[in-house]
Amino acid sequence: MAMTAEAQTAAPTLTLERVFASPDLSGSQPQALGLSPDGTLLTSVRPRADDRSRFDLWAVDTRTGAERMLVDSLKTGSGAELSEAAKMQRERDRTQTGKTGILDYDWSPDGRSLLVPVDGELFLADLAGGVRKLEGTKDALNPTISPRGTFIGFVRDQNLWVRPLSGEGAARQLTKDGRGTVHWGEAEFIAQEEMHRRTGYWWSPDDRFLAVARFDEAPVKVFTRAAIGATGTRVFEQRYPAAGTANVLIELHVLRADGSGSVKVDLGSDPDIYLARVDWAPDGKTLLVQRENRAQTKLDVLRVDPATGRSTLLFTESAAPKSWINLSDAYRMMRDGSLLWLSERDGFAHLWRLREGRWTQLTKGPWVVSGLAGVDENRGRIYFTANKDDVLEQQLYALDLAGGAITRLTEAGWFNKVVGSGDATRFVVTRSNPDQPPQTYLADADGKRLAWVNENRIDAAHPYAPYLAAHRPTQFGTIKAADGKTDLYWQMVTPRLEPGKRYPVFFQHYGGPGPQSVQRTWKDPRVQQMVAKGWIYFEVDNRGAANRGVAFESAIWHALGSVEVADQAKGAAYLKTLPFVDPARIATYGWSYGGYMSLKMIEADQTLYAASVSGAPVTDWRLYDTHWTERYMGDPRTDKAAYDTSRAVVDPLKITTPLMLMHGMADDNVFLDNSTEVAARMQAANVPFEMMFYPGKAHGAVRDVHVWTTIEAFLDRHVGSGPR
Repeated sequence: MAMTAEAQTAAPTLTLERVFASPDLSGSQPQALGLSPDGTLLTSVRPRADDRSRFDLWAVDTRTGAERMLVDSLKTGSGAELSEAAKMQRERDRTQTGKTGILDYDWSPDGRSLLVPVDGELFLADLAGGVRKLEGTKDALNPTISPRGTFIGFVRDQNLWVRPLSGEGAARQLTKDGRGTVHWGEAEFIAQEEMHRRTGYWWSPDDRFLAVARFDEAPVKVFTRAAIGATGTRVFEQRYPAAGTANVLIELHVLRADGSGSVKVDLGSDPDIYLARVDWAPDGKTLLVQRENRAQTKLDVLRVDPATGRSTLLFTESAAPKSWINLSDAYRMMRDGSLLWLSERDGFAHLWRLREGRWTQLTKGPWVVSGLAGVDENRGRIYFTANKDDVLEQQLYALDLAGGAITRLTEAGWFNKVVGSGDATRFVVTRSNPDQPPQTYLADADGKRLAWVNENRIDAAHPYAPYLAAHRPTQFGTIKAADGKTDLYWQMVTPRLEPGKRYPVFFQHYGGPGPQSVQRTWKDPRVQQMVAKGWIYFEVDNRGAANRGVAFESAIWHALGSVEVADQAKGAAYLKTLPFVDPARIATYGWSYGGYMSLKMIEADQTLYAASVSGAPVTDWRLYDTHWTERYMGDPRTDKAAYDTSRAVVDPLKITTPLMLMHGMADDNVFLDNSTEVAARMQAANVPFEMMFYPGKAHGAVRDVHVWTTIEAFLDRHVGSGPR
């Protein structure tokens, strides 16, 4: 990334308008990557060159590298508006927010066709380019092809339907009482939003049976939510399980593919539980069901007889004291009856094996396994992603079940996301680092790159090429947390510094439990745009962030808005020691939990920050949902004091820092009530602040260019960009 002064001078200015325009400055990014059953085709959905929000289905021949569009969403789709249920599902899946066209698909087991949803209808695409609409599937949710390719399953009108994949025969409705508050085959709001469970039905390996969730929303509190748009207001009576209130009543049933022989699974005597995961054993004779208690301190793994619904307890995963269970998809039932399982029982997320009633720990150390990428049962080898060699990176590793050393298969200096084939002989690796936008390649079982899927090299034709000469590197480092002993990682991007000059800081944060923000990855080009205007970009991961172990995460237990605020203040204090930082011009920004943090940070330290932007904040955790909030804060019915202390603005008179409050006016995740409640309290206290609300926008309003032009204007007024 070295450059001459002349080259830098010649580089065009990167504007906000260009950051949000098409094509994407990071290059075309394939999503929903998948391999055909025989491994010869790698499929993905890609944005159109002229519309970064609309996606088509593409395939790459893994033998020749030839690529072609399989399904054109514009030619296939009707352009019809999605059902409200489909819109809500897309909102739950952050990777699909604001996107249209083809976002999902499912391969048939024989590899001859793909099931493709487009604009609320289902199509069957063949490899020769033919596309056939499947009649009777309008407004289908969660469509899948059964494991042996006999049927298509989907949810419509709150019931589960099945139809032959061949097209011969009509769709059959398997469940009957899905109406009103009763839903079959869907994932309830909490499962979608917080548990990362996107479906409510599961095929048996032989296509004979389905396990189907049934939930009843009747006990869930009804909130009146106004979706305020540009030309009018729609009022929704939305059932929302706020902390301390009732969840849905959940059941699990097993029925035949023709709808007969339904049995109810015994989930225990306590109705107030979460149905976390459901899986069939490879032989189809057993169901493995994960049942989580409401406090999220115990996860029971049940072995279920699908013929009778009878369940027995296989084992219980228990949280450490003053901590919680983190749900995971890193587990696998093996053909020999053993189970690979991710557990944090030794203080870090590691892989274990349960075999004939005995546990064996497979990985160990002060690092974290993040995912199980593949299992080759024939070779007795497992593949997993972890931060074993660098906290800021994710690498692919291999380990023989018989023992031996762990082998790293991906290159140091990169952050990798990995998808493995069913037999773990091929892997699709997507990697990036601060100087290279995401690249995707196909690798073999030894990690050797076989072919590029998307090299995305920044050559002359790349969208980012005009701005490459001005690209500024990302620096990383550590500071001590407020406890004086824990290392916190930070990342920083600076302009080309002029001697004797001091620069303002755009101090971004999330701060909440779950995400890890400081990583060796490609950053949103918006960062470079701000740096080009003379801002230093800075971010630090406080205690409570992911991938650092149980003790690091659990520091925020029953104390949101405490240690993370203090740790962020340590970040600001560190910035003030740097000779090129203007200590009087540190502006802080966050969205969602980050918006909450913005408010807590300026309330806690009235003189530390020059200005603050709070986007879509949760301002009272009693207003947020049960599964997320109670995991960290407990139940407000029994932990009232913790909730009172954690409110975003306890004393409005302590908000003396210039503040911009922002929110989407149709947000169904963090209700607008959160911001209006704070606004009303500050107005009652006669505390000045600025406000920008977005008609018709949901929680993803942050992706709107107007949000960032507003933020820039606000910061220019109160902080000022560029060196002084």
